[in-house]
Amino acid sequence: MRYPPEETAEKHARILEQASILFRERGFSGVSVSEIMKATGLTHGAFYNHFESKEDLISKSIEDASAKALDSMREGAASGEPTALYVDGYLTGQHRDDRGNGCVMAGLAGEIAREPAARPAFTQHVEGMLKGFTESLAKAKKKNARRHAVHTLSSIVGALILARAVDNPELSEEILRETRAALD
Repeated sequence: MRYPPEETAEKHARILEQASILFRERGFSGVSVSEIMKATGLTHGAFYNHFESKEDLISKSIEDASAKALDSMREGAASGEPTALYVDGYLTGQHRDDRGNGCVMAGLAGEIAREPAARPAFTQHVEGMLKGFTESLAKAKKKNARRHAVHTLSSIVGALILARAVDNPELSEEILRETRAALD
């Protein structure tokens, strides 16, 4: 039975969304295709109408999450949001604790390093983030905007990874707080 294109597109988007959340929460190997399809309310068999393989889904879910994150960043920049405001919003306890809806880079960088099919989409995302930061910093007349963009992105992603990894809540908060302060 053929579904209308709108319904097929909606199902495809639902699969990407749930896969992205589950991958960020549990890693690529920590979630099966069956679990992803169950989370979308679809059957395992329907998966292959949308994706060639789990690796294809991984790559496409990164592309989808990246597009959403970059759109959000561009909207902020278009409204005049300075880089510091983005950094302050990124380095929060809420972002730290919401892995499934959090940053793709902080959630999956270690996994992507071992997943060759995902690396091109991830690389494009990193380049997009750097471009966004560079443009924002250049508008603020910051010298060496690209260098500062690389530093800012590396600092915030690293801080979020560390803040999530430690088992001491006070240290976790300190990492976020001090990184925000150092970048202001």
